[in-house]
Amino acid sequence: MKIFFIASAFALVGSCSSTRYTTKIQNLKDNIHIIDSSLVIKYAESITPKDLKEHLLIISDDELLGRATGEMGQKLAAEYLKSYYQSQDIASPLDDNNYFQSIPNTFLPKSNESSENVLAYIKGSEIPGEVLIISAHYDHLGITDGEINNGADDNGSGTSSLMEIAQAFKIAENEGHSPKRSILFLHVTAEEIGKLGSEYYITHPAFPLNNTVADLNIDMIGRVDKAHENNKDYLYLIGSDRLSTELHYLSEKVNTTFYNINLDYRYNAENDSNHYYNRSDHYNFAEKNIPIIFYFNGEHADYHKPTDTSDKIDFELLAKRSKLIFATAWQLANLDHRIKVDNGIIN
Repeated sequence: MKIFFIASAFALVGSCSSTRYTTKIQNLKDNIHIIDSSLVIKYAESITPKDLKEHLLIISDDELLGRATGEMGQKLAAEYLKSYYQSQDIASPLDDNNYFQSIPNTFLPKSNESSENVLAYIKGSEIPGEVLIISAHYDHLGITDGEINNGADDNGSGTSSLMEIAQAFKIAENEGHSPKRSILFLHVTAEEIGKLGSEYYITHPAFPLNNTVADLNIDMIGRVDKAHENNKDYLYLIGSDRLSTELHYLSEKVNTTFYNINLDYRYNAENDSNHYYNRSDHYNFAEKNIPIIFYFNGEHADYHKPTDTSDKIDFELLAKRSKLIFATAWQLANLDHRIKVDNGIIN
């Protein structure tokens, strides 16, 4: 990761500089305190394998025809998301109770039809003008060679996770524990054809981008890749240190406090040949200098194939990973200050 590359560079110019850098890192770590530990645990427990499975089975059903951008299946998925948020009494930030941010087909060159992002939010109780975004794309590849691409992991897993995280925050709000900052639950379309749903949101934001504190992006978190077949309790994190050192260490502190998942950063290297940092919706936020974390389980044999089906999802693992993201979001939404953007360099 960038911060560790920087640390190595300091070591080359003398122990005094290295000591100063190490001290600043340690001071940053020591100043990160977990907020509302008992509440985090309580509301995270509302995220269950059973509920995640219920959502994912619908999102990845054959009736949705692979959820290709602009096509009937994607629109059925959008309606399902809208009805869910209405049933949970989670509002839309858009006018007239409209959960759909419509995207014209002129913005979607690979689609003959318009499409829509689905937006729901919980208003902050103390700093409502600052917004944390939690995002996941809900579109997929549609039908190829006569076979339906159900996209259970990509990205039924992230979509289901986002729905359950939203519900957990709503339960907390109902019991008098509203987040200090507002939280936008952003289901984006058109990721598979070029991250266009999130690009459209960036150009037509529901809240000013300079008031957006971070984006936590969830894209494929329901499976295990080949590298972790013997130790499935892991999750790849990408980008956490690129724009905010504080975000990275906050994320680490949350994990060690609550879940102790093996956080794997191999794909966070700036020379990563897979270029995952550039390949999902968080990247459009990062380009606007908004700190991000990309949560990812890695590719597997069923990636972008009709065999990416719901029977291969590990729902216990999906629940644990979702709880980690919820706990991280809780901290970001309730800090007494906005996380600092430092481009991964501590001065």
